[in-house]
Formats: sequence, C-alpha cells, structure tokens
Amino acid sequence: MQQIGFFLENNLTSLHMPTVRALDIVEMLIIAFLIYHILVWAKTTRLWSLLKGIVVIVVFIVIAAAFNMSTILWIVQNVFGIAVTAMVVILQPELRKALEGIGRRNFFHGLFNFAEATEEGRFSDKTINEIVRACVEMAKVRTGALIVIEQLSSLSEYERTGIDIDGIVTSQLLINIFEHNTPLHDGAVIIRGDRITSATCYLPLSDNMELGKELGTRHRAGVGVSEVTDSLTIIVSEETGKISVAYMGELERALDSERLRERLRQIQNKTSEDKKDKKKKNKGNKKAKGIAK
Repeated sequence: MQQIGFFLENNLTSLHMPTVRALDIVEMLIIAFLIYHILVWAKTTRLWSLLKGIVVIVVFIVIAAAFNMSTILWIVQNVFGIAVTAMVVILQPELRKALEGIGRRNFFHGLFNFAEATEEGRFSDKTINEIVRACVEMAKVRTGALIVIEQLSSLSEYERTGIDIDGIVTSQLLINIFEHNTPLHDGAVIIRGDRITSATCYLPLSDNMELGKELGTRHRAGVGVSEVTDSLTIIVSEETGKISVAYMGELERALDSERLRERLRQIQNKTSEDKKDKKKKNKGNKKAKGIAK
C-alpha cells in the first residue's frame, strides 16, 4: 500500500486529460469510417483470410515483446519491410479493384462530368424496348445471355477479345447471337449507345466470396465486369430462365420486364427537360384516367 501511495504522489500530478477539440472528433469519425469500409471491402476478398493470419502474428509479437524475446523481435523488425512489400504484391488485384472503385464514385460528378446528356441519353427508348424484349424472349426458352451496356468507363479492352459486330440493337439480332450452337453465342455482347459493338467477349470473373455457389460463370463474369467498370450487365440464366442485373459489384436477381426497363432507364442519362416532360405526361394521363372513372 505504501508503494502504491508513493507512486500516486509522484505521478498523479503529471497525469492529465488532453483537451479534445471538435477537429479531433471529426478526425476520429473519419478514421472510423475508413476502417469500417476497409473491413467491409476486405470481407469479400482474400484479404479477410489474410487479416486473420495477421492478427495471430500480431498477438504472437505482443507476447514476444512482453517477455522480451529479443531474437524474435529482431527477426520481426528486419522482416517487416519485406512482409509489407509481399502483401502489396499478393493483394495487387484486390487493391486495383478497390482503387478503381474509388475512382468510379461520383464524389465530384458535377466537376468532372464532361459528358453532356442529350434528349435520347446514352441510348434511345427504342434500344431499351429491344433489349427488354430480347431478354424476356430468351428467358422464356432458357437461352443464356450476357449483355454489357457501356457507360463512362471504356470497354474497349474487352471488345478486343471478341468479334466486331457494329450493328443496331434489335431484339432479333440479340436473340440470334445467343442462339444455341451458333458461332457467336458463347461470351458477352457489348452495347455502346444504340449499337452492338462486339460479341463473344471475355469478361473478368468476380472473386466475391459472398456470391452464391449456385451461380455459374456467366453470373460471375457479369458481376466481375461491374466491379471494375461502371457498366450495367444483364444476365439471362440458361438453367433457370431468370433475368439478373449486375451493377457496381451488386447482383439483382429475378427481374421482370418492368423492373429491367426501370434499371435501364436509370442509366439512360436523359436531359432533365425530357424527364420533366415525361412526368407531366404521366400526371396528365393519371388525371385523364381519374376523370374517365
């Protein structure tokens, strides 16, 4: 007890709580936000398994430091730099996807969006109708399909893996491309604007561990290209005949024709004036229906 009293008398005066500023709280919130999103991202990659191993190693190092195991600490100190470099090399694909994901976020959309919206948008209403019609028809007969629609991110590197088509988007052309036992049915179709640019294109497969094991290569390719670009991918399952959409690394399954049409309109990027005109027309139609009733 005397030793404790002596310690408090000599050290209590030097102990003090630092003043917490508003900026410190903001800084802590930013750090917490970053750590949370890094952990959420890591959970869907190989980094999650690697982090578990790192935690075990850190605990081992703490124990070594507590018992002053100088040899182990010397080894850790000299190997640390090499280990960090090795981790960067091993996780290069995941780090690249993460940086590309940050680059695709619309943080400064207003400042860096040089692509002006037109009355028709990226593609016309006719193109939407043709894509929806083709997907519904292929779903009925369980014809597998993989359709990638380009937005701002260029898909040129994937186009080069396929065969040039350069044809106007029509439901008949899409159905013929994906018809069984035809030369062009295997692989993805890429659409830019109102034209089909390429067919039989190879896409990167997603390594997202949260995707269901029942999903095949077609779905993983659709999610994979949506992880590294801002494209929207439509997948028609050959096994179930269900229509799915992959966008920003997320997979939405079992869409009907109306939901698919809605998802396509969301990326159409029409002018605000055109959207306002459509809203006015819809309101007028609703009023007319109300009067008729």
